[in-house]
Amino acid sequence: MSVQRPDAEAIGVAAEHFGLHLDAPAREEFVGLVDGALGSYDVVEELYAASVAPVTPAREYVAELDGKSNPLGAWYVTTSVTADAPSDTRLAGRRVAIKDNVALAGVPMMNGSRTLEGFTPSRDATVVSRLLDAGAEIAGKAVCEDLCFSGSSFTPASGPVRNPWDLSREAGGSSGGSAALVANGDVDLAIGGDQGGSIRIPASFCGVVGHKPTFGLVPYTGAFPIERTIDHVGPIARTVADAALMLSVIAGYDGRDPRQPESVSAADYLSSLGDGVEGMRIGVVAEGFGHEASQAAVDDTVQTAAQRFTEAGAVVEQVSIQWHRDAFHVWNVIATDGGAYQMLDGNGYGLNAGGLYDPEQMEYFAEHRIAHADALSETVKLVALCGHHGVTALGGSSYGKARNLVPLARAAYDAALQTYDVLVMPTLPYVASELPDPSIDRATYLTKALGMIANTAPLDVTGHPALSVPAGLVDGLPVGMMIIGKHHDDATVLRVGQTYEHLTGGFPTPSSQRAGTMGSQFAPA
Repeated sequence: MSVQRPDAEAIGVAAEHFGLHLDAPAREEFVGLVDGALGSYDVVEELYAASVAPVTPAREYVAELDGKSNPLGAWYVTTSVTADAPSDTRLAGRRVAIKDNVALAGVPMMNGSRTLEGFTPSRDATVVSRLLDAGAEIAGKAVCEDLCFSGSSFTPASGPVRNPWDLSREAGGSSGGSAALVANGDVDLAIGGDQGGSIRIPASFCGVVGHKPTFGLVPYTGAFPIERTIDHVGPIARTVADAALMLSVIAGYDGRDPRQPESVSAADYLSSLGDGVEGMRIGVVAEGFGHEASQAAVDDTVQTAAQRFTEAGAVVEQVSIQWHRDAFHVWNVIATDGGAYQMLDGNGYGLNAGGLYDPEQMEYFAEHRIAHADALSETVKLVALCGHHGVTALGGSSYGKARNLVPLARAAYDAALQTYDVLVMPTLPYVASELPDPSIDRATYLTKALGMIANTAPLDVTGHPALSVPAGLVDGLPVGMMIIGKHHDDATVLRVGQTYEHLTGGFPTPSSQRAGTMGSQFAPA
């Protein structure tokens, strides 16, 4: 098989891109020279086809979902995929939704975007293989935001995802479908992805548990990337115990993800859940409260929730981490320039890194992202335009400066974590708001889509584990409390979350609210 060859016009376009000045004879000469160089590309095509090209399995799925079968708009497709011979039974009988940026071989994957619509992956993501091997049933693909770049749930090309607590409100993004399905009781567990808060945001808005693991703890292999230095996948569940169980299944080195050091290993995150917090020191981060967008009732709910740890023998104190607010801006540059460079110009995977690539997906996306560019969400358009400026006009220097600031931001949290076992703050500054009218202006659209990430995004660049648990209700809608721990100390973070769950007697559900059976600690503020 021969790869496509450039003609003289294409050579001219490439020369102009690199600032080269080639006359017509030179362009014609390079046509022949490039043709010779592309001979190696032809050989690679043949070797790949003969050696490692995947064979797509035949798996049944249902894609034509109506409002009755999909009232939240949370399913992209439904399936019933199980392993023929799972190696263990830890997740036997558990139904799991997979965020639709994560590959389930033989089942369509849209990643919330017209630019990937129609693509069917041929390989299971590592987390999918591990879930199946633990006896889980993959119940379907959950809708996510357009290329996963939104914290609200109104940007998917397939339509908005609705919050089961109030169908007129957002479920959060970008893993909104995953969180909504768990909160609604449609599945037991779900996989989410998190680059700016996209596990924790919908978990907070939907009143469920969402854990962003330590960076690199869970392999990202087989998930559509945004920027490999901030990509995370992790569990969304009804309870902390279920999140810990799921993390125990999906964590660990897979040898195919450049985000993971070889030293990463799986652990049993259930074994210490019940050990409590007696003697622990818990720091309440002042800079996590009082944002311009913060609701006072949300801040008060989380402050009250944090104080409850004293009932279980912990010391709770206020702490200042001035880098917390600055770290958001560091994330913003990395996510914007890095996203434009890798996710868009790099067709998801980019170059210059090891690991397992999905070349079929790269080729499909390369064609369709141009053909359907105008259909991209306004958030992705902003990343494209601002990031292109940052990479070209600014030479990527702002990205380089931001990366060089990451160790300083990380060290600020680490310093606080030398004194405190965990840190807490509101996951989000406000509760779920109403889904916007499609006619909103662009500036309002962008504020609506990205206005809630000030607390969540910094932890994606620093890589610390961060768990969102329901802290209470404001106006009948869930409030999330974020618990942050040391790198690779996910077990302590989950243990603190479990303690809070026990202190409150369990977290409410949308159905319990409708039935009026919530505990008093979750009464609306």
